[in-house]
Amino acid sequence: MDFLTLFLMYLCLVLAVTALLCLCPGRRESFLARSASRASQVLSLVIPTQLQRVTHRALHRLFHTRSCLFVVLHVALQAAVFGEYTWEVFVYCWELQFHLLLLLLPYLLLAGNLGCFLLCSRANPGTVTKSNAAGLVKVYAYDGVLFQRGLVCPTCSVEKPARSKHCSVCGTCVHRFDHHCVWVNNCIGARNAGLFLLYLLSLTATAGAVAAVTAAFLLQVLLLSNVMHSTYLDAQGQEQPVDIAFLVQHLFLTFPRIVFMLGFVVLLTLVLGGYCCFSLYLALTNQTTNEWCKSRRSGGSPHLPSQPPDRPLVCKNIYSKGIWRNLKEVFNPPTALERKKKT
Repeated sequence: MDFLTLFLMYLCLVLAVTALLCLCPGRRESFLARSASRASQVLSLVIPTQLQRVTHRALHRLFHTRSCLFVVLHVALQAAVFGEYTWEVFVYCWELQFHLLLLLLPYLLLAGNLGCFLLCSRANPGTVTKSNAAGLVKVYAYDGVLFQRGLVCPTCSVEKPARSKHCSVCGTCVHRFDHHCVWVNNCIGARNAGLFLLYLLSLTATAGAVAAVTAAFLLQVLLLSNVMHSTYLDAQGQEQPVDIAFLVQHLFLTFPRIVFMLGFVVLLTLVLGGYCCFSLYLALTNQTTNEWCKSRRSGGSPHLPSQPPDRPLVCKNIYSKGIWRNLKEVFNPPTALERKKKT
């Protein structure tokens, strides 16, 4: 089995796993959840109980408590990619007389991304407290399906405004709760949703710029070396024209770190690009990830006491005001005072 076939199999496997992780969380009894539950049951029969407890505590601390581990990993990955880009790609491209602005573009995007990252991670996402709960209740209307009036958070002991949710990781209720992002170590809510969208867009653009410059460099190397027009001897000793597999293998043997970095950055760009499209869709339709997942769950929301059991509740987005107003709301969330003036 040649190098290109193995690489494509690996790429398809990673993309398939990523797609499952992105598509399945919104479904209560998804195939992924059932498979993980069955796998854990089988492993519990083999793994010692003490090791299970240690693993459970480690996973709980990693994913259910605020931790800087993913932030450190985030910075380390960016440092590794830009270290390789600066050490080899930038130097080689400068010798090949690439335009300076093209070579500096990834650094400019990185600076913008780091700025959005710091602002998003340190911003107040819209914490609901006893002092502001009465005002936040007036910002959004209750739809009666996903959000119902009069519910009190048992942990925070405050009335839950519409579109809010208690974050078990941060231990607070967040207004217009979207999700808790481990990469910025903060909740994404009404007051930093716009920053998170800019962070996501700039991160995707940064990865895409690094991938584009690196791919242009490797293509230039192939054109200058005339490898594309040469031949090679196969296993039977017969002369064959070069194909894509040979070119990829030639580049991998010549520039192993650059090719590995390019594969990682391309995959990262595809994953981030898909998530960017999803986030833009939510922003343009004035939805949050929390609301989207709730509306997709099988069986819908529980019936209200006054609702006949034979009439299932239908989730309808009552918060959408049109594309431009929805997008404006992401970057400039409404307040209780603005709501009062409109009414």
